[in-house]
Amino acid sequence: MVLKDAFNRPVSNIRISLAKQCNLACIYCHREGEKGSEDQLPASDIAEILAVSAKFGIKSVKFTGGEPLLRPDLLEIVRSVPQGMESSLTTNGTLLAGLARDLKAAGLKRVNVSLDSLNRNTYKKITGVDKLPEVLKGISAARDAGLTPVKLNMVVLEGINEHEVDDFLAYVRGKRDLVLQLIELMNFNNCEHHGDLNGIEKGLALRSKQIVTRRMHHRKKYCLDGAEVEVVRPVHNTEFCAFCNRLRVTSDGKLKPCLMRTDNHIDIRGKHGEELENLFRKAVAAREPFYH
Repeated sequence: MVLKDAFNRPVSNIRISLAKQCNLACIYCHREGEKGSEDQLPASDIAEILAVSAKFGIKSVKFTGGEPLLRPDLLEIVRSVPQGMESSLTTNGTLLAGLARDLKAAGLKRVNVSLDSLNRNTYKKITGVDKLPEVLKGISAARDAGLTPVKLNMVVLEGINEHEVDDFLAYVRGKRDLVLQLIELMNFNNCEHHGDLNGIEKGLALRSKQIVTRRMHHRKKYCLDGAEVEVVRPVHNTEFCAFCNRLRVTSDGKLKPCLMRTDNHIDIRGKHGEELENLFRKAVAAREPFYH
């Protein structure tokens, strides 16, 4: 049984935040709107959430954070993903080199790596730490392990990294297992460096040999000279809401019907069986497009 909200949007994807903590301090980080202070969910609860998700026809799960690779039980969590459900993970990549092969063996399909600069000084300015070499090693390890395609998430920041888009295109060019994602800044952390995605996207369109509209969110993928790049607009894109297929779980155990809202969370911590299933139904019923 697939759950649909009142706007006839089916839920086929779930994002589960595994941790609030992170070993970086990025200037823009919104932590997916998390504000709670409770401890993170145990692996056994996450396994039950995944089982209920599969029962409701959810086909894919993405593990997020914070930084999910900080969890010592991460491999146990990945192994608990039900058969037939695709699993992926978003990471800052600093710890990925040592875990990539084990994650693949545990059943993880692919990774997204947050990478906002290829310049070591700029990377440190954005993240607060000097770990760019570790991230690049992590990306190489993920490619070698087959956690592909590796999607590089670059948040475009005015006056900081906007000028690096062509450098990123050069980095992914000719590598079919790398995809660049240019991401619109979400102003949850009073970071005002909003990059000009409109101008960047117009430039990409002019230079592209092929433009593909993706089914999910109807966002465009630009193919130019052996490089693939997608533009992700969670804010200035009504189609992001109109075609949203996601339900989120915060690290402290709350169902989050909408990325942009924090006032309609549903607590599922310690809930099991039929009660947990009913709370899933309640969360999906509460979903509505944030941008109409």
